[in-house]
Amino acid sequence: MTYPIVETFHSIQGEGFWVGTNAFFLRLGGCDVHCPWCDQKETWPTEHHLQYKSSDLAEKVALATPALVIITGGEPLLHNLYPLTQALKEKGLRVHLETSGAHPFSGNFDWVTFSPKPFKMPDQSVYVQADELKIIIATAEDLDWAEQISQKVTSNTLKYLQPEWNNPNSIKIILEYVLRHPQWRISLQTHKFLGIQ
Repeated sequence: MTYPIVETFHSIQGEGFWVGTNAFFLRLGGCDVHCPWCDQKETWPTEHHLQYKSSDLAEKVALATPALVIITGGEPLLHNLYPLTQALKEKGLRVHLETSGAHPFSGNFDWVTFSPKPFKMPDQSVYVQADELKIIIATAEDLDWAEQISQKVTSNTLKYLQPEWNNPNSIKIILEYVLRHPQWRISLQTHKFLGIQ
């Protein structure tokens, strides 16, 4: 089984519950959600990206000895992730997923960050898998979307609102909302503040 890889890099997790943690990222090609404010549009096509075997990817990640490996995209659930997660698990790695949930769930994960977008509705199989729910907020109307989705995840799912990076007003919207709705937390893209990948 091979996967289209846009990039691999060793850094820290910049967002959500695991922020600041030593992490190795596998960014897969392919996405059909097409968020207008996406900061990874180069991941949208599946072609033009080199294909790598799951065993070779697992070898590369294991050499970095990260605390966790994050499979992201693009939209990684466009691909069957069972072979990749199995190869990573065989190396003793903790495996995380970042997904919009736009396709049926696959893979064996220790943690799932579910970040659905209104541009393509999530597959029903993803809701119960979410350890954390992360909703990108660009306008106040996005808060309604966040509340609708939050009703479908489990009671144990951590709930985050994250400002859309190119909209400075979104931080104010989220701050005011979280102060009135304590079930939500703020997630910031700390890697962008730090100027790292």
